[in-house]
Amino acid sequence: MSAVAVSPFERFAAVFREEHRVVRDLLLDLVDAYESGNSVRARKVLTEVARITGPHFRYEEETLYPALVPVFGAEYIEKLLGDHDFAIASARRLVELTDGHGLSEEEQTRAVRLTRGILPHVSDCEGLTIMVELFPEPAVASVLEARDRAREEGFDLLTWARGVRTRPA
Repeated sequence: MSAVAVSPFERFAAVFREEHRVVRDLLLDLVDAYESGNSVRARKVLTEVARITGPHFRYEEETLYPALVPVFGAEYIEKLLGDHDFAIASARRLVELTDGHGLSEEEQTRAVRLTRGILPHVSDCEGLTIMVELFPEPAVASVLEARDRAREEGFDLLTWARGVRTRPA
């Protein structure tokens, strides 16, 4: 029995959706950790969010977003990049808030607000899949190759933002 070949678009759609599901679930888990005042759990989840989102943001910014400029125009891509800036700044602040000491009620509220502020980008970004359907197959393959490289290098979000990303956040 032979295996059915999967097109680059089918692979992209599957991995892109799964990455967004994982990030969504981690962010909701992070909200729960903050709401329950569990800073140890919050720090653990925050580390996992950073591990997953570093490569994800990287391939989006380096390959996917530039390929989407002809579809959306530069203004919307700038908005997506701004969403990343916000997520990076929020992650930095969450690391500061979750520095090992217990969280005050005010810090818990701020942490929950920052975390929830990232969630709309996750759902908005998921919708990009239907626009990638418009790409020629080599362009989709290029995005997937960039994803593979970013995952192989494995920079977490804050390390990537500080040392590799060319755009200041």
